[in-house]
Amino acid sequence: MTALRFDPMLPLWAIYALAALALLIAGFALWRGLQGWAWRGLAGLAAAAALAGPALEIGARAGLSDIVILLDDRSASQTLPGREAQTDAAIEALTRQISDLPNTELRRVTVGDDPDGSLIGTALTRAIAAEPDSRIAGVISVTDGQAHDPSMIPAGAPAPVHTLLTGNPEDWDRRLVIEEAPAFGLVGEEVRIRLRIEDQGAVPEAIVGQSTNLRISLDGGPEQVYAVPPGVSLELPVTPDHAGQNVIQLAFDAPGGDGAGELTDRNNASAVTITGVRDRLRVLLISGEPHAGERTWRNLLKSDAAVDLIHFTILRPPDKSDGVPVNQLSLIAFPTRELFLERIDDFDLIIFDRYRVRGILPPDYYRNVARYVREGGAVLVSAGPEMASVESLNLSPLGEILPARPTGRIIEQPFRPHLTEAGRRHPVTAGLPGAPAENGTRADSDWGRWLRMAEVVPDRGEVVMTGEEDQPLLIMDRVDEGRVAMLTSDQVWLWGRGFEGGGPQLELLRRIAHWSMKEPDLEEEALLADQLPGLGLRITRRTMAETAGPITLTSPDGSETSVDLTETGPGRWTADWQAPGPGLYRLTDGEITRVIVLGPSAPKEFEETVASEARLAPLSEATGGAVMHLSDGIPDLRAVRMGRPASGEGVTGSWIGVTPREAATVTGLSRRPILPGWAWLLLIAGLILTGWLTEGRRGSTR
Repeated sequence: MTALRFDPMLPLWAIYALAALALLIAGFALWRGLQGWAWRGLAGLAAAAALAGPALEIGARAGLSDIVILLDDRSASQTLPGREAQTDAAIEALTRQISDLPNTELRRVTVGDDPDGSLIGTALTRAIAAEPDSRIAGVISVTDGQAHDPSMIPAGAPAPVHTLLTGNPEDWDRRLVIEEAPAFGLVGEEVRIRLRIEDQGAVPEAIVGQSTNLRISLDGGPEQVYAVPPGVSLELPVTPDHAGQNVIQLAFDAPGGDGAGELTDRNNASAVTITGVRDRLRVLLISGEPHAGERTWRNLLKSDAAVDLIHFTILRPPDKSDGVPVNQLSLIAFPTRELFLERIDDFDLIIFDRYRVRGILPPDYYRNVARYVREGGAVLVSAGPEMASVESLNLSPLGEILPARPTGRIIEQPFRPHLTEAGRRHPVTAGLPGAPAENGTRADSDWGRWLRMAEVVPDRGEVVMTGEEDQPLLIMDRVDEGRVAMLTSDQVWLWGRGFEGGGPQLELLRRIAHWSMKEPDLEEEALLADQLPGLGLRITRRTMAETAGPITLTSPDGSETSVDLTETGPGRWTADWQAPGPGLYRLTDGEITRVIVLGPSAPKEFEETVASEARLAPLSEATGGAVMHLSDGIPDLRAVRMGRPASGEGVTGSWIGVTPREAATVTGLSRRPILPGWAWLLLIAGLILTGWLTEGRRGSTR
């Protein structure tokens, strides 16, 4: 590398001024007709050039080696049958051929698994950007072409980019595609999932258009089977039946029964998780008479934004005769028929608060309430002294679903509520603030006392709280599909008033109400699975039994693993487990089954498995490279000049080319003046002397 540089002895403006003066003098001499005008001008310009200090800068160069980038795709889809062997053979042959090229270095880039799929575009962009453009002689990618970051694939490269595709021409696959699925749905309301079954690749003639059985199950329940043809989008109606996660498992039978040469069955199944939410919980509160605790229930339910409350208080029973004219009563007629016959199934919970049987409801209405509970409804009885009277609900047809019978005795004695062994396990009462420790007594409790309760004899259900003389205070029971809760005292309002320190009134009543309405977090028999960072799984079993487990886990490949649980609290058993890979896992302890999706149910790597050149071919075409299939053989590697074809067919088969770049780097610089100082002086003096002599001869001639 040689360049002209200047090292001026004077400021540039002075040198420019000297050159301009020389030109003016030469012009004046020309105007006067002096024959030496040109020599005078050249002498002035030579003086200006000498002061500018011109010199030659000479650089010493060293040649650089060429670089060939070799991309090795080792993502999960490359583990499909035959591809791994093709990749190993191609990488080994290309590595050997590149090492045989003179003055050439290899840069190997490996693309592994990523939650977002095969990031081939990102790997290519980074590899090309990491090397100088002047040294890159070629880029070779050994891959199945399934790049999941197409926007990151570069538009061009400084050298040919070749794509060598793994796989075979006869490869084909059938997959399940979820086109649209809602994330949330109202409990009991139908939502729709749009899906299709899609064929890819060289599908055998015997299977083209053949319908397959699509199997659908909700939360591991019974399967529903539909015959679905490939390539047709269909909408699947699904109804979330509970709040929280509803996992819909979708899978279809392998074509031909055994896959018939299908690349993989990892994309034959999928799972959709729909979070069930309740529109609004509808609660009917019937107060038998005004009392101090009535407002407690009303305030609790009105403060819950998810609850629609209808509240009636019986102020004027039919047996009351005080002579007041009807037209002077500002009361609303109690719509008994509409509430207890026509619209009863619209409610999620019916609360009888100190309700007395006074002839307002006919016996058939109570029987309809019992039917409503058996079919999935809920009733909560908050009893007072009327429980021990002849007007008790137990003496009505509703008594057949109540979990306890009154003895007729009212205990008028202050007492502190206490949790039973079952109460420490039941999620409604477990962990209530202020409760005594597991082996604690009533005296250890921080709760205030209640003043009275009704004595009852439990027939069924779980007694979770007791009062005076260890009599049942709170009983929880299930009746067929529904639930019944009974509180045998009307003194819970004392906690809300802070009597003797109060207690967790709102929390207790909220839990009772929401358990009655089947809140998933308050189920006493539940199998929970929560995903931990990575593919970890925390299994939690809530039960009223004294032991739990083990849990059987079924992996996506059908293998089963047994996991033992450890007790971490009353009625609570847990275990942590690390899953071997993403997918759909089924958990069961023989009684409860749960399904959970860890990562994608069908990994992104297996969404599309047939090798394709669609994403990488534009880059190869733009750079003069080639796209070849390794099933046709491993191409030879050649060195070709820039501008010449970089691929072709030879005598021994296909070949691909890299272009030597002959790049170099400057290792040193030297500067040499064009003329030494004495030479400049001789040049200037000679020009002046020549001009003088020229003008002198003219004078002598004259």
